[in-house]
Formats: sequence, C-alpha cells, structure tokens
Amino acid sequence: MDVAKYVATAVLISTFLGEFSSRWVVYLLGGLAVIVFLWMGLWFIDKTNQEKKGD
Repeated sequence: MDVAKYVATAVLISTFLGEFSSRWVVYLLGGLAVIVFLWMGLWFIDKTNQEKKGD
C-alpha cells in the first residue's frame, strides 16, 4: 500500500514540475498504477490474515 502512495506522490510532483503536452495521460496511467498497487497491497494483507487464522 505504501507503493501506491509513492506512485501518487510521484505523479503529482512530476506533473507540477515537468512540462507534459498531455497531462491527462500521466494522470490516467498514474491513477491506474495507484489502483493496482492498492488492490495488491490489500489482497496481500487479507491473504496474510487468512493464513494466520489457519494456524
């Protein structure tokens, strides 16, 4: 889940400091990456919790 926060921060900072001709592409890809990393983080947390309950 921390990776999702880092990606979101990097996208915001890079669009403010950089000059992109199409910022919507950067926002779209950054948003997609944040969603994927957030989902993976939550999935791994749930998987770990289920494994601990099985012990």
